Order: sequence, then C-alpha cells, then structure tokens
Amino acid sequence: MIIAKSVFDGSVAMRRLLLAAAIFGTVSGAQAADMPDLPVLRGGFTDGLSTAKVNWQGYYIGGQAGYGSSDENFNGTNQSLTAAMLANTVIENDLAVSRWGLNLGKSSARSSGYGGFAGYNSQWDDVVIGVEASYLHGSFGGSSSASEERFFTTPLSDGLYHDVKSSSSDSIAISDMATFRGRAAYAYSSFLPYVFGGLALANADITHSVTVVDKYSAVAPPVGAACTPANCFNPSLTQIQHNHLLYGYTAGLGVDVNLIGGLFLRAEWEYIRFTSSIDTSVNTVRAGLGYKF
Repeated sequence: MIIAKSVFDGSVAMRRLLLAAAIFGTVSGAQAADMPDLPVLRGGFTDGLSTAKVNWQGYYIGGQAGYGSSDENFNGTNQSLTAAMLANTVIENDLAVSRWGLNLGKSSARSSGYGGFAGYNSQWDDVVIGVEASYLHGSFGGSSSASEERFFTTPLSDGLYHDVKSSSSDSIAISDMATFRGRAAYAYSSFLPYVFGGLALANADITHSVTVVDKYSAVAPPVGAACTPANCFNPSLTQIQHNHLLYGYTAGLGVDVNLIGGLFLRAEWEYIRFTSSIDTSVNTVRAGLGYKF
C-alpha cells in the first residue's frame, strides 16, 4: 500500500508540472503576438541604419568663397580699332599697319572672390536633378601691351620716307560673374557628387587703346628724329566700355556633403568661358556652406 501511494503521488505531480508548462507557453505566445514588429526583433536594426538616405529634395541656399585664375588672349583684339583710326592714310594703304602682328599675347592672373548660390533639387531614389544660380564677386582679368617700329628706305606712294611705330594695349576687369546651371547628381549616403553646365554672364570694364607715331621726311628715313607737327603724324584712339555685359558658358563638378539636418558643405570646381572682344576663361575652386529647406 505504501508503494502504490508513492506512485500515485508521483503521477499527480507530473501532470501538474506539464499543466503549468503548457499555461506558461500559452501566455508567452500571447505576449509575443501583442508586441510591435520592431526591426530589432528581426535582426534588421543595423541594416536600417546603414541604408539611411539623405533627402536632397527641395529648395536650398548658401554662401561660398572661391579662388582661381583668369586667362585672356589679346592677340588681334585691336586690329579693327587701328584700321578705323588710320582709314584712308598712306601708311595704312601702303603698309597695312593695322595688320601688323604686335603679339599682345596671353595673360593670366589669380584672384579670390565670394558670393552665394540658390537652387532646387528633385530626387528619384538615388538620382537628383536640379537647377541652380551661382554668383561670385571678385577681381578677375588682365592686361597686355605691345609695340612695333619699322622704317622704310624707299619712299611710299606720297614720295616721302616713313618711320612708323604702332603701339597697342588692352585690359579687362571682371567684377561680377553669375552662372545659371542644370545639375545632375547621385546620392550616396551623406554625399551628393554632381556635374553641371549652363549659361554664364559677367560684368566687365574693357579698355582698348592704340597709338601710332609716323615720322616722315622727303630726303631720308627720319630714324631717331624728334616728332614735331612739321614732320610727324601721331594719332591715338582709346575705347572704354564700362559695365559691359559678357556672356558665355559654364561647366564643372562638385560634391555636397550633408552635415546635420538640412545643413551641408560644398566643394566645387567651375570653368567659365566668355566669348567677347577679348577671349577670356576663368577657372575657380570654391568652398561653400548651404542649407536645404
């Protein structure tokens, strides 16, 4: 009887233990079903952080500073001015002084500037397309001068000997530049590398100046003689254009880097070419700080 009772008590204890385990399992399953479907429960929290994207969509504005060089080609720039000044003269008709190659050559100068930019981005997944206006104020430009003297041992069509010196000088000063661009970019994490191209405008002061000294004599080439009203023709002409509008094109590349919120840092290279009476190109590197709304 004692043995039978012990077996019976053991069976009852086992059934109670199984019943408790079943109840605990049921409660745990219900609690798990009621909890929200968080990424951390699926092991996706790290993945969610690594694939986070910056939203570049919208309007933005910023300030910038730049440093670069302006390159000018002055060759041939004063030919028409000299031709107009010497029209119907013996030395132009016989010697074509306006077409002398004075070799004004090329000039290069470096300068810094500051300004701002504003634009709008449209974003499709990782591709960003936008439009932008950029402005830079500085002191870009250059100048050049040259002269050439020729004397002739035979008389010209007027029966006189001539000693002719032609001088020419040019300068351009660009104070303000604005570019209107289309941008194409690719968003990668916090970086937005981009390329752009568009229209460029500038405000410039341009000066063209030409001078000719023609000394003549009836008996011999007047080399070294003083220029007096009796034996010298000394015309000069200066053409000045203030606040002259230049136009051309621009192209370049850069990268925007998101810092926090809508704040971003910019690094950029821009090439501008102006097609005017003086062939001018400007290369600048720029750094800026902007904010996207």
